[in-house]
Amino acid sequence: MSKTVWVSVAETNVGTVRKVNEDHFLQAPDALIWCVADGMGGHSRGDIASQMITQQIHNLIEQSQSNPSIEQIVSCIKSVNHHLVSLSQGSSKIIGSTVAVLLIENNKAHCIWAGDSRIYRVRDRQIQRMTRDHSQVEDMIDDGLITPEKAESHPNANIITRAVGACEHLDLEVRSYDLEQTDTFILCSDGLNKVISDLELEQFVLGTHLSSVANTLVEKALTRNATDNITVLAVANKNDDVTNAISHQDLMSDMTLPFNHMQ
Repeated sequence: MSKTVWVSVAETNVGTVRKVNEDHFLQAPDALIWCVADGMGGHSRGDIASQMITQQIHNLIEQSQSNPSIEQIVSCIKSVNHHLVSLSQGSSKIIGSTVAVLLIENNKAHCIWAGDSRIYRVRDRQIQRMTRDHSQVEDMIDDGLITPEKAESHPNANIITRAVGACEHLDLEVRSYDLEQTDTFILCSDGLNKVISDLELEQFVLGTHLSSVANTLVEKALTRNATDNITVLAVANKNDDVTNAISHQDLMSDMTLPFNHMQ
């Protein structure tokens, strides 16, 4: 595959209920790395946990002579996990966060994650979820105990089974996929998929230019009174037809900083 340029846009919002945005995201298109981290709501200092993840991956990129590998990113996140577990010692409260990282490397797209933040791929005008939620309801679906339709309204829908900072051993899941130049990727915290279905997500992404897709999805979630923090990060090939109408100014509005965190 010939060398291509990948670009991204992102949007985050506190939602309609919470006072603090515990989501953080990272855009590093030069290193071909993108990340969404969702601090664990109801736990102590979830915003610190998610910010630490994006900050440390950013530091890894800055300190590396070449683009970081899968192994380096995994090691970086596990180092954050160790630090967060140490911070929470002596307290009954976990300082934790989900994480979803997209790494593009040659002709592969690598997904690295823990928790229920998601990565989707749009290819041939169809959306596919590339990650599997680490959650109680996802396990129940796999075991045939409930249907996917009933999962969102299940009492345990918010209970995740893996997170950075939750325990001493962090089991990150890594999956690699063949990459096509026309692929578009959506990374999001669960605040989005709680109120927008995968089918609706597909329709919104296909009907919206990359320059405004993140904002469009966040605004749609807000109209549905999204109670959780919402973060959306969209990634696509700059030379693809989906993005060739985007102006340089549109892209720079969200790409001037390598990572964002909300106060």
